[in-house]
Order: sequence, then structure tokens, then C-alpha cells
Amino acid sequence: METSDNTSGFADLGLRPELLTALAGLGYEEPTPIQKQTIPLLLEGRDLIGQAATGTGKTAAFALPILQRIPEVATGGGRSGAQVVPVALVLVPTRELAVQVSEALYKYGRDLGARVVPIYGGQPIFRQLQALSAGVHVVVATPGRALDHISRNTLPLDDVQIVVLDEADEMLDMGFAEDIEEILRATPKSRQTVLFSATLPPRINAIAKRHLNDPVKIQIGLGDTKPGKALVRQSVYVVQRNHKAAALGRILDVEAPTAAIVFCRTRLEVDQLTETLNGRGYRAEALHGGLSQESRDRVMHRLRTGTTELLVATDVAARGLDIDQLTHVVNYDVPSAPESYVHRIGRVGRAGREGVAITLAEPREQRLLANIERLTKQKIAVERVPSVADLRARQIELTVGTLRGALEADDLQNYDDVVDNLLQQFDLRQIALAAVKLTHEASGAVVDEKEIPDASQRAERPAKQRSDDRTAPVRTRENGETAKVYIGLGRKDGIRPGDLVGAIANETNLSGREIGPIKLAEHFAVVGVPEWSTESVIEAMKRTTLKGKKATVRRYTD
Repeated sequence: METSDNTSGFADLGLRPELLTALAGLGYEEPTPIQKQTIPLLLEGRDLIGQAATGTGKTAAFALPILQRIPEVATGGGRSGAQVVPVALVLVPTRELAVQVSEALYKYGRDLGARVVPIYGGQPIFRQLQALSAGVHVVVATPGRALDHISRNTLPLDDVQIVVLDEADEMLDMGFAEDIEEILRATPKSRQTVLFSATLPPRINAIAKRHLNDPVKIQIGLGDTKPGKALVRQSVYVVQRNHKAAALGRILDVEAPTAAIVFCRTRLEVDQLTETLNGRGYRAEALHGGLSQESRDRVMHRLRTGTTELLVATDVAARGLDIDQLTHVVNYDVPSAPESYVHRIGRVGRAGREGVAITLAEPREQRLLANIERLTKQKIAVERVPSVADLRARQIELTVGTLRGALEADDLQNYDDVVDNLLQQFDLRQIALAAVKLTHEASGAVVDEKEIPDASQRAERPAKQRSDDRTAPVRTRENGETAKVYIGLGRKDGIRPGDLVGAIANETNLSGREIGPIKLAEHFAVVGVPEWSTESVIEAMKRTTLKGKKATVRRYTD
């Protein structure tokens, strides 16, 4: 079977003709650095640790070698009568990422007749049972739902040849460490094990030491898809909290993103900011754990089709999203976990495209910025909030750009009669000025005359942090005091600390390290969470289940 010249780079990697055909049809031309380095090793059967940010092509890096293992009989759709069993298991932290990875595997493996199924919480389990019983080649699962199927004996793992842990650091932050250990113990010892992570904290290395056999380590820098070129422009604006919404609007007006995600800490903040941005004339949509999967899908469709230009979201809701049109990521608050910052800005600068990462920081959040710079080994430029004059200049620039585009159009002669009629009463300059005025007003260029105070000069960036801060928990004064939440399920109900951390992290925007301490009794549990997140945690946990059970959830007082 002949393959397209456009995929000659992939052909050099030793991939099957069916995969090369699929890649050519999808418009893939050359493998990214992570794909070039990992695919040959994975095809050899080597265990591997890959450190790569989102957008470097890591999904294809492990998906293509997985599909290479699909039996030849699958090419005919698996109709030979042979039983179809999973040859690969991919573990991911969230349902959104499970769907995304599953869709990618299906697209790449269509000509192979690959059967792929995502299994995750929040979806009726009977659909997953039907798909699994019909036979699948690849299972993409969140840890909790994978364990559920293992306990039901509905997820056969005896023939699994490769296990992939995708975004492993996120899974650990969400409290899935024990679940991952249990799942790996249920797979054959002869399996190939692959671990991908944006960061490599000590816990990742501990898992690798226990479960990977002489792994190769591949590291690709943040947004490093072209040597020597920083694809993500990072900047921070220091503003007082009461001016943040106005500052964000001013910055977005100047940046004029094609599509952007604005990250907030809580669902309430997401809803409030979405309303504010819509009031400023933006087409904004909210995305958080309080939405049904159907509502989430509608929001994402509107963003991908250009109906929506701003997505305001919590961390958990936006994990694993892959949006080609995305040009900007905005941190409305500085992420308390530096790793979250890496994941967030990984939404842009994907596949060689340039992107912009903007952070709004309050003066008291300077130490959190220092933590991020330490992790990324990059200084983040502190910018001044655009002034009224800056905004006016930018709007004129956009108007000029619109007019230049119109002047380059090939249908201007259609308007000859209009100009000829106008020339009988006005001179050419007057007509041009009127056209500029209409174009400028049509763009919605409205300037808020109020200047926004710049707090960057008053906030000193710490030059050095105490050595004992390096391993200190991320829960700091910036996050407020710790509150306690009572959950009316305990050890008698089969609840473990990891279940509590995983459920809270998956339903809110908290990372695993922000949750705790945990007191687990026979019939209840008390969980520590940041004070500012208490109400959102309580509401989220009231809507979800633990081990299939609803729990009484309320604020706990000693």
C-alpha cells in the first residue's frame, strides 16, 4: 500500500501502512520531537517515562504504537469469530481526557478496525458493560471507573500488552495513587508500561521504580516543538482584586484573542466572571463540574465552531481539552500548585502554533509566582495593565487591519456605482473617513475611560525563598485558612483516603495537595480543604457519589 509523501517522516518510524494512510488523511506531515523519540522505542517494547507538556503530540506518541499491536484480523472489523480482548489500557485523570484520547485512537486506527472504548464516571455503566462484552482492543479509563469494572470482572486484563499512564502527575494530585497501584497489580507482569507526565515529582519516580522495567526517559521542554523558539508568550499583570475584572476586560480588548480559556478557582467565580464578560460584549461560556456532560459538550461545540470566543472554566473541567482555535490562556488567579500552571498554559502553543499565557496576580500572590518560575525555570514578564490610550491605539490598529483586508478583496468593483454616486456630493477623503468610522464602530470599539491602578510597582518580587519552602505544602496564606468538611461515609462503606481526595479533586478545581488532613472513621470522614473553597466543595460532593453511595455533606465544626 502506497503512502503519502507528506507522511514520509512517520513511515521512517516503522508504522503500519494503515496508520500512515490515516495520518495522511488527517493532514499530519512530520512527527513532533516527542513522537520521533518515543515511537521507535515503544515499537521495540521498551518501558518509557516521557516528560512533555500538553500540545507536544504525546497522545499520538503512545497511540500509534498501541495501534501497531492490533491483531491483523481486526482489519476486517474483527468478524473472523476470534474473541476480541483488550491489548492496551490507557489511564487518564478525567472523563474529558478519556473521551479525547479515545477519539484520537479511533481516528488513527479506523483502517485497522480498532475497537476503542472510554470508561469513566458520570456515564451510565450499562453502556460500558455492553461495549466491553462486545470486545475491545483498547480501553481508555479513569482510575476509579477502571477499578469498578475490575471488581465486577467486566474488564479483562489478562491479555493486556501495554499500559499507559497519561498525565500521571495529575492523577497523583487527584489522589489516585492507590488506585493506580491496584490496577497495575491486576495486569500481567510481562506488560509494557509507559508513563507520560508534564512534571516529574518524586512520587512519579517512585511508581516508575516499582512498576517500570529499565525505562528510557525522554524529556521534551515546555512548548518545545521548534528548537530555539518559545511558542508561548508568558506575562503577568499585578492588580488589586477589586480591579481584576476590569483589568481582564482591558487586556482582552488589547490582545483580541481568537479563542481563549480563562481559568478561575471556583464554580461561583466562573459563573460570576462569565456574566461580567458577557456584559462587556464578549461571547463567553462557563465550564465547570456543575454542568452535565451534555451541557459540557454543547459548550465545547460552540467554542470550536466560533460561536463562543471565551471559555471561563475551573481546572478540573478544562483538563485534557484540545482546542485547535485556542490562542490565549488566562489565569484569573495565580494557580496555587505550580504544576497546574504548566498544564494550563499547555493548552496553547500546540503543534508548532504560537500562543499567549496571561496571569492576573494580586500583590499578595508574588510568592506563588516565584514557585512557578522555579518549576518552569523561566522568568515571567511583568506587564503594565493597558491604559485608555493603549486601548484606543490598539482599536485603531485593528480597524486599519480590517480595512487593509477589505482593500485586498477581489470584489471591490461591485461597489463602483456606490462610490460614483457619493462622489457627486462628497470628496474622496470624506467618503474614506466615513468608511473608517463605520468600520471602527462596527467592531464594537467602546472605551472605558476609567484608568486601572497598576499594582506592579508596589509589589516586590522575592529574590530568594527559604530553603525549607522547597518541600512545603502549597497551602499557604494566599489560599486562606483551612476549613473542615464532614462526609457521612467511612471505612464501613469501603471509603479510603484516596477515594475522598480523588472525588473532591475531580469535582472541584482543587489539586490533591490542597486537600487534607483527612480523618477517616467507621461511619464518616472529616476532610480539610482551603476555607475559600468550602462551599463549592460541599455543593460538589452533594451532587456526586462515593463508591456508588450518596453522602451527607456539611461544614464540620469541632
